[in-house]
This record gives sequence, C-alpha cells and structure tokens, in this order.
Amino acid sequence: MKPPRLIKGFVTVGGWTLMSRVLGFVRDALIAAYLGAGPAAEAFVVAFSLPNMFRRFFAEGTLNVAFVPLFSKKLEAEGDAKRFAEDTLSVLAALLFALTLLATLFMPVLVSAMAAGFIGDGRFDMAVDFGRIAFPYVLFISLGALFSGVLNATGRFAAAAAAPVLLNIILSLAMVGAAKLGLPVDRALIWAVPVAGIAQLAVVWRAAAKAGFALRPRLPRLTPDLKHLLVLAGPAALAGGVVQINLLIGRQVASFSQDGALQYLNLADRLYQLPLGVVAIAIGIVLLPDLSRRLQADDGQGARDAYNRAFEFALLLTVPAAVALIVIPEPLISFLFQRGAFTPEDARKTATAVAIYGLGLPAFVMQKVLQPLYFAREDTRTPFRFALYAMVINAVVAIGLSFVIGYLAAAVATSLAAWGMVALLWFGKSGMGDAVHADARLTRRAPRILAASLMMGALLWGSEILLSPVFDLSRGLGTLMLVAIGIAGYFSFAQLLGAVRLVELKGAVRRGG
Repeated sequence: MKPPRLIKGFVTVGGWTLMSRVLGFVRDALIAAYLGAGPAAEAFVVAFSLPNMFRRFFAEGTLNVAFVPLFSKKLEAEGDAKRFAEDTLSVLAALLFALTLLATLFMPVLVSAMAAGFIGDGRFDMAVDFGRIAFPYVLFISLGALFSGVLNATGRFAAAAAAPVLLNIILSLAMVGAAKLGLPVDRALIWAVPVAGIAQLAVVWRAAAKAGFALRPRLPRLTPDLKHLLVLAGPAALAGGVVQINLLIGRQVASFSQDGALQYLNLADRLYQLPLGVVAIAIGIVLLPDLSRRLQADDGQGARDAYNRAFEFALLLTVPAAVALIVIPEPLISFLFQRGAFTPEDARKTATAVAIYGLGLPAFVMQKVLQPLYFAREDTRTPFRFALYAMVINAVVAIGLSFVIGYLAAAVATSLAAWGMVALLWFGKSGMGDAVHADARLTRRAPRILAASLMMGALLWGSEILLSPVFDLSRGLGTLMLVAIGIAGYFSFAQLLGAVRLVELKGAVRRGG
C-alpha cells in the first residue's frame, strides 16, 4: 500500500477544515447575536469545553498520537490491522461510557474546576445543567476519532475531515430553528451538541466500512498490542492533560475577570483557530502516518523530504496569517461577530486578545510539525516532559499577569508557552539524525516567507487607513476588500521574492504531492 501523498492530503484535510472553521464562525456569530456575551453564552462555553477537553485526552492523545502510528505500521507490514482496531474500539468504548457516567454525576465539580468564578451566581447552575446535556458528545466524537484514524492511516482523508462540518451545521440550524419557533435558543443549542456527535460518528463509521474496515465492538481485552498502545498513550494523554491544565488556568483567570471575558477569549480563540486548524490539523493528520510508514520501510530520505515539505507548507500559510491577525484584528472581529447583543466594545476587547494569539500562531503550528518526529518513533515521553515545562511557563505568566492586564493574561501566557514548547521540541530532535535536518530548499525559502509576510503586513496597515471611508459605508465590504488585498499582496510578494513558486504549488496539488 502506497503512503499517502502529502500535498494532496494537506489540501484535502485543509479544505474541509477550512469549510468547518468558516461554518464555525457562522455558528459563533449566531451565538453572539442571540446570546451576546451574557450568562447563557458563558455557560455554553464552559459546558461545551468539557467534552472537548476530554476528547483531547482520548482522541488527540491516545488515538492520533499512539494508535495511528501503530496501525500505520501494521498496514505497512501487512499485519492484522483490523483486529487491532477492533480491540482498540472495544476498550475505548468501555472507558468512554464509564467516563460519561462519572462526569454526569460529578458535573458540579467539573464546572467548578473550569470556572470557579461562576460559583454563587446563576451561571454555575446553568453550566452544570448544560454540561450534563453536552458531555455524551465525548463518547461519540472520540469513537469517531478512532474510525478517522483508520481512514487517515489508509490515505483516505476526505470523510474524516468533512465530519466536523456537521457539528457547525447542526448547531447553527438548531439556533435558527429555535428562534423562528419562539423556543429558548440556549436550550436548542446545547441539545444539538450530542446530536451532532452521533451524526459525525455515523459518517466516519460508514466511510471506514466502505474502506474495508467495518469494525465491530467485542468484549474488551488487553492484548499485547493494546498493552503496547497504552504504554505509548499514557504519556501522550498526560501531555494532553497538561494542555488542558493550561486552558483551565486561562478560563479560571477569565472567570474572575470582567463579565464577558470568557466569551472574548472564546471568540478570539475561534479566529486564530482558523489558520491553526486549516494548516496544523492538516499537517498533523497527514504527516504522522506518512512518517510512521516511511520509518517502518527504512526510508530515511523520504522521511526527511516529508518533514521539510510539511514545515515549508506550514510557514507558507501560517506566518502571513499571524501577521494579519496582529495588524487587522478589529476589522475581522467586527465583521464576524459585531451584531445583535455583541457590542462594539465587546468586539474591541476580543480583537486585543486576537492580536496576542496571533503572536503565538506560528508556534502552535510548528508544534504540529515537530511532534510527529517524536510520535512516529514511538517516543511519547519526551513531548510529555516538554509539555510540563510549557505548563509552568503558562501558569506563572497567566496568574502573575492577571493582576495587571486581567483576562488578556491568558492569551499572553498561551502564546509564550507555545514558543517555549517549540524551542524544546526543536532542540530535542538533535539526536534523530539527518531525517530531521532542514534541507537547502527550506533554508532558502523560510526567510523569504517571513519577508513577504512583513511586506503584506505593511500593505494591510496602509490599506486599512485608506479604506476608512469604505468602512464607514459598509463594515463587511471594507473587511472583504482588506482580506482580498492581503491575500493578493502576500502571494505577489512571495512570488517576487522566490518564497514560493505558484506554478510548482499547483503542479504538486494536481499530481497529489
């Protein structure tokens, strides 16, 4: 079986992720319009964060980091990959079912851990109620992640990448439908979460069955392969736990800050997650199984090429996105969310957080390129150790600065911790040999990408000033013109400086990488 072609895989996953993130903006714009930054919006943010937090343990920790490399190597070696996947499904389902029951019982404790500032007001009871309704989502989405891992390892990326689109469609339709019928929008929104999880699971289960992996659960049993999986997954899950502690610290800081702070950070997170999702998720999903299979086949040169092209692809799209978030955050936030109950002051405060997250965006993406170098070699302990160091940075900065800049301390801490993690991953790979060294093409193009991005930033800054009359007439038209100028300007500068060859990029996509 041939390894998946990188560029085609990046484009497939990135395209579907882009659609999901755009629809996510529609969803969040509707939440902002119907609920504003009030108690119901903040209760939803906390409740929806709970299943997503545990999803990162089981889906992004156990499955993406540990299961995918082992399953990919079994496919390459023509081992019993299907039986391994079914054993993993059985154990995972049992664990998730037990977790869901426990979380339902102890939901007040979980909400207190997420947002202690809610205790004593109406937001707490609302968040507990919402949390009990939303939490089963983790069961469906984590099982769906297993089927997605099977599909990704076989080079079939479309269905797994498309499934998250359903979440945003279902949540948006629930809100609009409730508003039209005169029903409580917040209740419709939270009940739509587990419904969306069932729909996502159904899509990837059907796609895996068509690919020859119609997995059936069986009685859970600890086989030697599963024991090996758990050995690898333990540090990966703990590393995911460190990341969640970082998020908890940020939310705790925000919950004690001004009203609406949690929603400001949530919407800012949504905006910087657009390029992060399109680029980083695409790279993480495609690169890890490709590296695993190349290492299994002892293809060192192929592994080096895959790593360098992934790094180049990440820089090409992430650096200009980061510059744009830093230079024009307010027009973007105003265009996306400033309507209904979400005021201009809310937009301004959210935009400030966006600019800070923009400073950390390249680091978030670079982590997704560097971590597969460790995971493909079945080394999950080293990234876990590095994540602990990053957690210390995050905690010290977030808590220390919260007394000075309030909720913005969470954004500053997140960005600094991300850069600290990148530095540790970068220097930690020194003993991996030539396969992790930058080649001549990456060394030549990286500084040119940075230069083209800075030139685009200057262009955006001047264009925003010149377009102020257009913004006075139509905020939407002004923002769209600004975005178009930025995209055209960046790729023109990049082509001029030799940071990218557009003909070469089109050819790679057409050929499949």
